Amino acid sequence: MIIDAHSHVHDPVEAHVGLLDEAGVDRAVLFATRPHPERAGDLISLRREMAVLDEAIGGRVGSVEGYRRAWRELDAALAAQPQRFIGFLSVPLDLEPEQTAATVEREVVGRGLRGIGELTPPPGRAEVIEPVLQAAADHGGLPVVVHGFAPTTADDLTKLSALAGRYPTVPLVVSQLGGLNWMQAVELVRDTPSMYLELSTANIVFAVRLAIKEIPDRTLFGSDAPYGDPVLSRAMVERVTSPGEVRDRVLGGTIAELVGLG
Repeated sequence: MIIDAHSHVHDPVEAHVGLLDEAGVDRAVLFATRPHPERAGDLISLRREMAVLDEAIGGRVGSVEGYRRAWRELDAALAAQPQRFIGFLSVPLDLEPEQTAATVEREVVGRGLRGIGELTPPPGRAEVIEPVLQAAADHGGLPVVVHGFAPTTADDLTKLSALAGRYPTVPLVVSQLGGLNWMQAVELVRDTPSMYLELSTANIVFAVRLAIKEIPDRTLFGSDAPYGDPVLSRAMVERVTSPGEVRDRVLGGTIAELVGLG
């Protein structure tokens, strides 16, 4: 099974399914989203959507209604394509620990979702995800995905590694290959057994090759669609691997295990 380990709700959802079909991808991990760059038809509208993205990845809390709207979109996509999408839910990071625990139990576990993410802590404050990791551990080790590209810092990646060491039953996935800090991300994930590295947005082919070579059992094919393209992301992985067990794990086997499909 080929699984895209990183994608966001598209408008319309049928466009996303078309991309998956074109790429030969069976299923995709799906995150809720407030920005929708795929809606933009010109530079002005794209700037508007990207301003929402900057707010989200900068860890700035948006309106409650904005989150609820994103969650409703996720619900609709999962209901429309239950055989194609694997639902993850981002948990607000400004809650008290007991509120975080209740949210995970009610909104993630209670709704049958497979994991938590994509979390976007403020830059320099990766430690704020710790209550989420505790809640994930309390529910048998739910996988947790954290934004890895800018504005995530090198220090944030180090903090994530330390947190992963404290919650070894929780698979902690750093997305987007750690961004410009990809070499550090590869080292940290390699040396932290409960960490995983998702490979989307890589713009250097040998970064993907090296990551897979160093951590073949804990690297995940992902597209970050609609920002990336499943066809191109899959081609990148296949370009730097040979047919066989390692490629199969990167393209879906490992994430299938993490979400209970393996």
